[in-house]
Amino acid sequence: MNAGKNIGSGQVVSVWLRRTQLLVLSLLTPGLLLSQNKFSDNLKFSGNYHCGVNIPEYSFFTYISDSYVQSADLCLIKETSGKNLWEDLYNYPEHGLSVFFTTLGNNKIFGQELSCNYFFKLNFIYTARFRLYSRFGTGMGYVNRTFDAQSNYLNVAIGSHFNIHFNARVGAEWKVSKRFDAGFGVSFDHLSNANSTPVNLGINSATLFAGMSCVLGQRTEKISVYREKHVPENAMEVVSLLGGKVIRNSSIGSKYFGVLGLSLEMRRSFFRGVHFGFGADVSYDTSIETARLSEGKTYRPYQSWQTGIHLSQSFVYNRFSVTIQEGFYVGLQNTIYHKAMYNRGIIKYQVSDHFSVRLTMRSHLHILDFPEIGFGYLF
Repeated sequence: MNAGKNIGSGQVVSVWLRRTQLLVLSLLTPGLLLSQNKFSDNLKFSGNYHCGVNIPEYSFFTYISDSYVQSADLCLIKETSGKNLWEDLYNYPEHGLSVFFTTLGNNKIFGQELSCNYFFKLNFIYTARFRLYSRFGTGMGYVNRTFDAQSNYLNVAIGSHFNIHFNARVGAEWKVSKRFDAGFGVSFDHLSNANSTPVNLGINSATLFAGMSCVLGQRTEKISVYREKHVPENAMEVVSLLGGKVIRNSSIGSKYFGVLGLSLEMRRSFFRGVHFGFGADVSYDTSIETARLSEGKTYRPYQSWQTGIHLSQSFVYNRFSVTIQEGFYVGLQNTIYHKAMYNRGIIKYQVSDHFSVRLTMRSHLHILDFPEIGFGYLF
């Protein structure tokens, strides 16, 4: 009997200890989880110095640019850890915010620019100590010198203080210590007001850059997600587009004109992250009449319409995609630019299985024409 009582008491003590351990663990686990998922984990701060030249798209840039383009950028960067298929597929991409201070090749005429960009960074090669990457970012910039017919008539590149700043770069990084990385690369920057004012040639520059980055928190372990075999699929999407641009005419001054568009595209997802497509476009540009008459040319109503076909390449990341289109006029041509080819750069978000929204920039090669917003339906 005594032996039985002793065993029973031991079991009670054992059960009580186990319950106590579970209670302590349940109280500590949220704190442990929070400590393992701090905002500062995988967070980096970086700085880079850029030096280069303006790209002479027009001959006057050669004569006006009297110094190198110099820039400094400070970035707050968040590394991904592979918590989903897309992070693993793109070798743990990074995203963040950057602030630029840039000289534009002539401080007296072009001035300087201060801008803030959101960017996305994809790693082509990713190892424990080395990364080869591409990075794309866009945002808003403020320029302190703009075109003025009296005091700054040579600045036919920038007509407004606020402009879109696009940055693209290819670079490499080395891990030099547990917390510090060093890197360098080549950067391309475009600055323009997207044809929101009559003066909009914009400034393009190419620079070499170098810099350092510092990890602010802890680098968490990278996760590799199981990938099911990708099955190529076909899709068809119809997109309605609304754009606008400014035309300056001596009789009306500056006036904003609308552009309506409709596109139909067939796509095939040959790869999970890269889709290819082709399609047809039609647009109605209300500025054509004013533009032609201001040049002393005759106008016919059909000239406001343009039709064409395009090819597209889309880089897909979950519900987001970035697309480049190369279009060719077929049938009704653009009678202002007289170009055989048009282009679009597209940033799209797939809201649901069928509906999408997008922001696009239409151009004729290096000449930006106008921005558009679009709404798509996927069949």
